[in-house]
Amino acid sequence: MTESAPSTEKVIRVTLVKSPIGYSKRQKATVRALGLRRMHQTVEHVDSPSVRGMINKVSHLVKVEE
Repeated sequence: MTESAPSTEKVIRVTLVKSPIGYSKRQKATVRALGLRRMHQTVEHVDSPSVRGMINKVSHLVKVEE
């Protein structure tokens, strides 16, 4: 198989550490758009301004590792 991301691009790992229950629909939608469905699930994204913006909006719900 091929690599998911070229080695020159930075990859960040995003983990859902707090439930979005009780937060606005927009924040729930942002968590879903990041690909997070359940607690303690981790997804990897290529570091980009759009992904960083989504993470900033729900920074109280997620943990980010570079």
